[in-house]
Amino acid sequence: MSITAYKRTIAQTESPRQIERRVLSQVTAELEHYGPAFDTAEQKSDKLTALAGGLRDALWKNQRLWLALQTDLSQPGNQLPADLRAGLLSLSVWVNRHTQAVMKGQNRVRPLVDINRSIIRALEGNPLQVME
Repeated sequence: MSITAYKRTIAQTESPRQIERRVLSQVTAELEHYGPAFDTAEQKSDKLTALAGGLRDALWKNQRLWLALQTDLSQPGNQLPADLRAGLLSLSVWVNRHTQAVMKGQNRVRPLVDINRSIIRALEGNPLQVME
């Protein structure tokens, strides 16, 4: 099956909300896989090893996803309520800043995972839960 046919099949069988949840879940799983080694590393060299071992790519995918969401949320035709759009736009800016700080070794990965998991729960129709 060609990539085009595969994309068409997905688009015909999943709602945009389901696609967003699936993509966000995949990216979050990667962050959860690579993040703990980074978050528990005490030496800068260990953090660099974690970044080189797959975390950098996972962070990039997550950041790219949030930038795509930011673009979509900024469109005049976006039908989400204005307050929800504003909140998600603020989150996307925060994700970008936080990711840049992680890449510099200044922040942990876990808060990115927590934000993503909250959004995934909302896309599943579950209420957002306060993060611990």
